[in-house]
Amino acid sequence: MSKNEQKTTRHLVAGFAGGLTSAVCLQPLDLIKTRVQQSRNSSITSVLQSMTSVRQLWRGTLPSALRTSVGSAMYLSTLHLGRLNVSRLKKIQAPIFNASSKLPKLSAYENISIGMVSRALVGFITMPITVVKVRFESNLYNYVSMKEAIVEILKNDGVRGFFRGFGATCLRDAPYAGLYISSYEQLKSVLPILMRIKLESNKELSHLSSGIINSSSAILASIFATCVTAPFDTIKTRMQLSPGKYKTFTQTSGMLYNESWLLFFNGLSLRLIRKAGSAAIAWCIYEELVKL
Repeated sequence: MSKNEQKTTRHLVAGFAGGLTSAVCLQPLDLIKTRVQQSRNSSITSVLQSMTSVRQLWRGTLPSALRTSVGSAMYLSTLHLGRLNVSRLKKIQAPIFNASSKLPKLSAYENISIGMVSRALVGFITMPITVVKVRFESNLYNYVSMKEAIVEILKNDGVRGFFRGFGATCLRDAPYAGLYISSYEQLKSVLPILMRIKLESNKELSHLSSGIINSSSAILASIFATCVTAPFDTIKTRMQLSPGKYKTFTQTSGMLYNESWLLFFNGLSLRLIRKAGSAAIAWCIYEELVKL
């Protein structure tokens, strides 16, 4: 295996490990968010009261773990290759790194562009798993296995059913990824100065310090990107759960607006906690594994 292949494999493994860990740990938040978004009459309290056991909070963990781990591995590898190639195109002999990271340091515009393209590409590939995941989390469907869900979707909606809501998903995920990666990289440069963390003799941060910086940067960046893209998340969820009622992005947007513009931000608090926690776990694990 060549050196470049080893580096790519390292990013795949690191992305998979981080994504899998965050998916399993934070699945309850994803499930509650989905059920809150599926109806204007749902709330966190009502969703929790409908649960007959704590185990139900992890319903849909398998498709969620598959989507997040595989998607994270593919996304972070694609992102790495894109950023590495941009560094080479700029004729940078030795890529510039942050003190807490081994990832190439690019401009905000470059990070936004590469993040959006990478996320859109991987989002399309993993879209069928996303649709199955959302339906598993909802109580509108009573699937007992992934096979049953796949057969049911294929029977009722055909192959197109597995890509239901991709437009809204892409409008949520691509801008989110661009805003997130750009903010994340900027924060990794600023936080060590603001927090007055000293560098080691090799001009790098210790594993503990880099973990704190990377996790803090991930949380702050995810909060910003999540707030901006929240409406698209609600639209996407409605389209995937009730395709007969919510047929297009424009129609769904109009129907939600006519009910109440506040519905666009249904489940935002849960998504903020979910995204912040996921980013902190996944990116901290990813960054540290890439350094090895």
